[in-house]
Amino acid sequence: MRWMWIDRIVELIPRERLVAVKNVSLAEEHLHDHFEADPESGRSATPVMPASLIVEGMAQTAGILVGHAGSFKEKVILAKIGRATLEREATPGCVLRYTAQMKSLDARGASTTGLVEIASPCGVFEEAGRIELIFSHLDRNIGGDVYPEHNFVFGDAFRDLIVNSGFELPA
Repeated sequence: MRWMWIDRIVELIPRERLVAVKNVSLAEEHLHDHFEADPESGRSATPVMPASLIVEGMAQTAGILVGHAGSFKEKVILAKIGRATLEREATPGCVLRYTAQMKSLDARGASTTGLVEIASPCGVFEEAGRIELIFSHLDRNIGGDVYPEHNFVFGDAFRDLIVNSGFELPA
């Protein structure tokens, strides 16, 4: 099973920009452990979406943008997090909005910049952070290694997400 950290794509401009949203729900088990209550200090449980999963949501958003640019013919992997700053927390009821912009794209891979925004329940979106990511095209690795298709990032789940969000898959 692949964990998906985006729920819907709301904008797709091929080779340029992709915007996705994620609804943070108390039904998500990972929130119950982050941050759990501490009876010794008297701190009550404070469910917060871990920052690492917010970064993963941006990586999935930007990765779809990069994969879409090559008609999903390349195996796209996250090669490097160039920079990530997050200054707000996402709690149950919040909506995360990820905006990924293509900075550069060539045969070896791509670099993207991302804006993370959070809207509290009944609130407006406010900037929460920025993330710079670098992706590699795995099939163009210098070692010439070949990697199998099964269990790869751009499987049916992500393709279904694109289509179910009202966008077409590239030819």
